Amino acid sequence: MLSTTIGFTLFFAQNMNAQNTVKDTVFKANGNPIITHKYTADPSALVYNNKVYLYTGHDEAAKGKNSYVMHDWLCFSTTDMQTFTEHPSPLSVKDFAWAKGDAWASQVIHYNNKFYWFVSISHGAIHGKSIGVAVSDSPTGPFKDAIGSALITNDMTKGTNISWDDIDPTVFVDKDGQPYLFWGNTILNYVKLKKNMIEMDGPMQTVNVPKFTEAPWVHQKNGWYYLSYATEFPEKIAYAMSRNINGPWEYKGIINEIAGNSNTNHQAIIDFKGKSYFVYHNGALAADAGSFHRSVCIDYLYYNKDGTIKRVIMTSEGVKPVK
Repeated sequence: MLSTTIGFTLFFAQNMNAQNTVKDTVFKANGNPIITHKYTADPSALVYNNKVYLYTGHDEAAKGKNSYVMHDWLCFSTTDMQTFTEHPSPLSVKDFAWAKGDAWASQVIHYNNKFYWFVSISHGAIHGKSIGVAVSDSPTGPFKDAIGSALITNDMTKGTNISWDDIDPTVFVDKDGQPYLFWGNTILNYVKLKKNMIEMDGPMQTVNVPKFTEAPWVHQKNGWYYLSYATEFPEKIAYAMSRNINGPWEYKGIINEIAGNSNTNHQAIIDFKGKSYFVYHNGALAADAGSFHRSVCIDYLYYNKDGTIKRVIMTSEGVKPVK
């Protein structure tokens, strides 16, 4: 049934979860999930030079294994939201000499003519998750470690005793050019970044929003700042609004319900060619391990006249091509 409802036309033969060893492979999505030859998760998206660049995690757990196995990040691009180019994996855990594993959620941001990739990754010497930064002159890489060490480590955040609270980085550049980093699990942290994008510029602060779990994403539209995030478990996506990046944030409710066959939910929100898109993952392709074999999807996002966001309708049809 999946093959008919979420069919996928490939211009090459490749097994599920095979390592990406070919260059610039073109495929067409036919509904959701948009990628069916690999398990993809934790999407982020960047609009640059009339293209959408989609960056994802890469679920590689063996069949029946009930834990995350993620070694690298993947990169796809599209000009019409239907025909995608898969680029060779531009970044992996091995590119961070100080790290030991787990290529978790990430985001790429374009700033000062460079591309900075903020990643969640396990530190090799300091217990727990950490935030690393890679840099490139191109959105498709190659990327290299921008610092040679972690930007944020688990011993720097004391608000919770869990070792995975320093995950899911997202960066937002305000209209004055000031970049901000948001991240966290159970506690939402944020901090100003220096213009070099690899140093903090001031103290860490926290954002108080209801039932924050993880996966923050910040975007702006029509004078409003939007902070969306995963809430509760299994996860839904909730959001808050503000007139200022520093808050106060007013909780507005749920954007996205629990994604089928997946305990986690992770979103990116972009505008492209006059339409708004909600990028997320579900477990539609995985009958045996949904939460550990996830797949990225894209549906439309709509706003009410007062700026609030309508609930996303998750579809198997996905979005239509745009010119």
